Amino acid sequence: MIESRMEFRLKNSPGDCVQSVKFSPTSSQFLLVASWDKTVRLYDVTSNNMRLQYQHSAAVLDCCFQDAVHVYSGGLDNVLKMFDLNTNAETVLGSHEAPIRCVEYCSEVNVVVTGSWDNTIKLWDPRQQRDSGTYQQGHKVYTLAMCGERVVVGTANRRVLIWDLRNMGPSAQIRRDSSLKYQTRCIRCFPNKQGYVVSSIEGRVAVEYLDPSPEVQKKKYAFKCHRLKEEGVEIIYPVNDISFHNGYNTFATGGSDGYVNIWDGFNKKRLCQFHRYPTSISSLAFSHDGNTLAIACSYLYEKGEVPNIPENSIYIRRVTDQETKPK
Repeated sequence: MIESRMEFRLKNSPGDCVQSVKFSPTSSQFLLVASWDKTVRLYDVTSNNMRLQYQHSAAVLDCCFQDAVHVYSGGLDNVLKMFDLNTNAETVLGSHEAPIRCVEYCSEVNVVVTGSWDNTIKLWDPRQQRDSGTYQQGHKVYTLAMCGERVVVGTANRRVLIWDLRNMGPSAQIRRDSSLKYQTRCIRCFPNKQGYVVSSIEGRVAVEYLDPSPEVQKKKYAFKCHRLKEEGVEIIYPVNDISFHNGYNTFATGGSDGYVNIWDGFNKKRLCQFHRYPTSISSLAFSHDGNTLAIACSYLYEKGEVPNIPENSIYIRRVTDQETKPK
């Protein structure tokens, strides 16, 4: 891997699979990382050092910032933790009946949302430091994303449920099936809040719109990606993560083929593809200002046990308008 002015590797990377990377909402300097090594780490990417870490008692599957100093995390120990980066104070807010797969903060409603393999999402009030409601999703929650005041939840059985966080009732506002035929891996919402993008284990991405009117629904489409021809055979890879550029409504996808692609979803174009990374892209995230992309590489055991597994690594890449701006 060639390190350049545009891209470098973080020191002190986690000892096991990197499951989630998230930039601070206020600065592209700080990156939060959740890992299967049971840690949540905070990196200062400007000086390339690890500022602090805290532990869970099992693998950590997701993390998020509330603001510059408060972060949340959850995983296989079923508990949601809040950590204060200034005081190093750690609080357990509560738990699910099964592992927590997703943790997101909604600034519009000031609520933390967790999605679990116990088939529920929970809402948590940061001021009261407790949960303020549990909502059945019908199947295991695999992914969720904020879309303004709404949360879009992707579950097993390819279901997509859209809830209004200001008006949570016994059932979702909108219930749909994913346009993709295979298991949902990731959902992320357009910054302009018009729709969302969903990826699957089968090298496809679908662009969906929230407006249910037939003329808007006509615009939705799906495309193939993260597929490689090897010795004349097409190998299809899962699309593990998606991250949007806040300014341009373009998005990056990371696949188990080790590639990162940047797409203009409205104009149905691929803007660029970076060089191949050492192993699967397990997570990626644009900084709030869109100038930096964090790229986590961890082998996800798609082919089972293999010799010489590349070590877990996180790359920080400065991205340009040429790579991210619609043409």
